[in-house]
Amino acid sequence: MVSSKAATPDAYIAELPPERAELVSRLRALVNGHIPPGFEERMSWGMIGWEVPLETYKHTYNKQPLVFAALAAQKNYTALYLNCVYASAERSGRLKAAWAAHGKKLDMGKSCLRFRSWGDVAEDVLAEALSAAPLDTFIAEYEASRAS
Repeated sequence: MVSSKAATPDAYIAELPPERAELVSRLRALVNGHIPPGFEERMSWGMIGWEVPLETYKHTYNKQPLVFAALAAQKNYTALYLNCVYASAERSGRLKAAWAAHGKKLDMGKSCLRFRSWGDVAEDVLAEALSAAPLDTFIAEYEASRAS
């Protein structure tokens, strides 16, 4: 499943095969347990997303909410997109170093981490990465990126 028309995160998970649903559910719970206040969970772009509501910040280049993180069951893996890490070279480096210290293989693109099973997940590293960018910091980094 690359994109879904599900209206809610629960409906999205219900569409998945049981083994994929379990991984997505556990990752979703991890994100919800560690995301800073002010972000909202909703379906966007055909996946579960955590965004800056337009009521909070509407000055985006495409008039869409800023996406902090997103979660999707792709064809061969589950992807956790961490724009909160991608937005900061320092946080990206910290995540990579902590993941290596954890002893797990990191399968990462520019902003996404790819998982095939829960055994691939370094929970404490993800928890720290998610909690390291409060709403105001995330917005300030977005504004700085648009200014350059």
